[in-house]
Amino acid sequence: MIEEFDSVWDAIEDTPERAENMKVRSKLMRVLTAHIENNKMTQAQAAKFFGVTQPRISDLVRGKISVFSIDMLVNMLASAELRISNIEINGIAVA
Repeated sequence: MIEEFDSVWDAIEDTPERAENMKVRSKLMRVLTAHIENNKMTQAQAAKFFGVTQPRISDLVRGKISVFSIDMLVNMLASAELRISNIEINGIAVA
């Protein structure tokens, strides 16, 4: 029998807690990367905008999830005055 998972993170992470952490980080990274792409920013421009170094933006756009914490990603959003407005838990909006 083949085991099915809701997310790749559920399949590859050892614990449900770790999988959820990775899901949140990957979503935040996608939002930041999309903002960079949609605004046609260079890595240098994005670094200034998000208050980080250019190598950190390089890590972001290359998807190096292991070098980012949830706190760092939220801080990057906040430094650019981008706000998280919708959070759902099991399909129920909580924020």
